[in-house]
Amino acid sequence: MTAGVSAKDALRMRLSSQRIEASAADKLDVSGVVRRMLAMQAQDFGQALWAVGLRSPGSTRADVLGALERGEVVRSSPLRGTLFFVAAEDLRWMLRITAPRMIASAATRHRQLGLDAATLGRSRDIAIAALTGGKAMTRDEFFAILETAGIPTTGQRGYHIIWYLAQNAVVCWGPPASTQQALVLLDEWVPRSRELGRDEALHEFAVRYFTGHGPATLKDFAWWAKLTVADARIGLELARDELTELQLDGVPYWVATAEIERAGDGEGTYALAGFDEYLLGYQDRSLPLAAEHANLIVPGNNGIFLPTIVSRGKVVGTWRRAIKSNDVTVTPESFGTLNKRELAGFERAATTYKAFFA
Repeated sequence: MTAGVSAKDALRMRLSSQRIEASAADKLDVSGVVRRMLAMQAQDFGQALWAVGLRSPGSTRADVLGALERGEVVRSSPLRGTLFFVAAEDLRWMLRITAPRMIASAATRHRQLGLDAATLGRSRDIAIAALTGGKAMTRDEFFAILETAGIPTTGQRGYHIIWYLAQNAVVCWGPPASTQQALVLLDEWVPRSRELGRDEALHEFAVRYFTGHGPATLKDFAWWAKLTVADARIGLELARDELTELQLDGVPYWVATAEIERAGDGEGTYALAGFDEYLLGYQDRSLPLAAEHANLIVPGNNGIFLPTIVSRGKVVGTWRRAIKSNDVTVTPESFGTLNKRELAGFERAATTYKAFFA
């Protein structure tokens, strides 16, 4: 089934699909949020905690940390070479699809860093020996063990070693450790997970992406999942019975059919995390973000995505927090003037944010 859709309605559906705006009946717990989104960008740990919390009304930072502590949610690099939160049972089947291409694409960089097969193999053996038996360690602790074994970790070598081990399903980031997480063996931390064949996995990728991010395009999906366009198209074809095609300005977008009637009015104002999936879940971000404002979200094009204010589905500003004497101050920095409705909405969002970290 194909239907026309306006930009306003597409954004309204995205707010609902992403569970930024949802009815009380659709409330999800922390693990349910991550499972629904399939993967949530999480290289900034603190921001990622809020990205999850925002989508699970009434949850706290402790709730998200609890899901990590229990192993329900893990952090690894199944997509695009950066860190994501994923439901524990989904990590292995995702890596089986995405890791071979990502490892191949990193070959040149690994040669530049002197990370040959022998060095990476030794690093694997060291990690298994150090972590076997339910042990966990911070990044610095693991780097120290590598250094002691004669494997330098400077100049991004350490980062790429951990990344390579994560791609090969040897390690993942598990229990909270101070303000980050500790490294663990995946086979011990997540002893059982789903087994999917290739077509099953591509189908699952498509259904889950368009359910948690729709409406979105085929190119958005391929870019987000780091799939070839051919594989993304296979997944889309396998998922067609569960999706609806929408035409926006002559471009086909896809959304889970069940989500169309569930969408709310899209009128709210929200304080989204930095690196939030609402922006980073798509190759083309022009629907919610005007081109003239893009450099205000990523100042100096430095790769750091600031927290954003979203009103009626559009990014209308950024926000920042300051902590003084255990008091959190949240300040909007809008692109223009926020109206009374937006100011009131942002104040509510700020209150929710403060309660999350209380």
